[in-house]
Amino acid sequence: MKLYDTVITTPLLLGTAQYPSPAILAEAIKASKTEVVTVSLRRETADGSGEKFWDILQQSGCHILPNTAGCHCAKDAITTAHMAREIFGTNWIKLEVIGHSDTLQPDVFGLIEAARVLSEEGFKVFPYTTDDLIVGEKLLEAGCEVLMPWGAPIGSGQGLRNPDALRSMRAYFPDIALIVDAGIGRPSDAMQVFEMGMDAILLNTAVAKAGDPVLMARAMAGAVEAGQLAYAADPMERRDMAVPSTPILGLAELM
Repeated sequence: MKLYDTVITTPLLLGTAQYPSPAILAEAIKASKTEVVTVSLRRETADGSGEKFWDILQQSGCHILPNTAGCHCAKDAITTAHMAREIFGTNWIKLEVIGHSDTLQPDVFGLIEAARVLSEEGFKVFPYTTDDLIVGEKLLEAGCEVLMPWGAPIGSGQGLRNPDALRSMRAYFPDIALIVDAGIGRPSDAMQVFEMGMDAILLNTAVAKAGDPVLMARAMAGAVEAGQLAYAADPMERRDMAVPSTPILGLAELM
């Protein structure tokens, strides 16, 4: 998978919030085999309290994908992106512009506005968006080369609420990197994402809030591999009726 000008071999991106301890975060990153970790600007503060956290990320060897979590308008998201670029030294930005406080659904109008401005300023924008095809088109026109449709509301663990819409996105944007972001709760959800041909997933709460985050990170990594293999194997289509696996013709007649 190519994300802008960077080739990624492990299609599991991992969030870094809400882990029980820095040590468990470090172990989960390793167990997931991820090459990309997301981080909120809030974890890095001017008083140096985020120094240990930053050390963990640097030692992981992963690409850093800062995000604009908590922003509710294009202006705030753009300002946060500028600060993130200065602190983390990367043009990558996971762009979030939240439109609804309860569902955390993206404000797609503010998202497109911010994506256009940031793309013109040289940012590599990873937009957290809905599964709407027209919004996807507008984001690509704004300069994005990656789309991150949601599977379900952030942190809900509901799995894929509208898999048909995601399949439509895959068919409509065959050459665009699609990363399902938000809503994945179990390894079976992750496997479903890859069985439909998506390029990657981004996880946070499903791993961080598991009883054993490290074990869940390993489980998610295994699910990703299984889903990719299943897609490559070209699974059989669902059938409305039973079809015998043993042919009827040629069976012996018992008298």
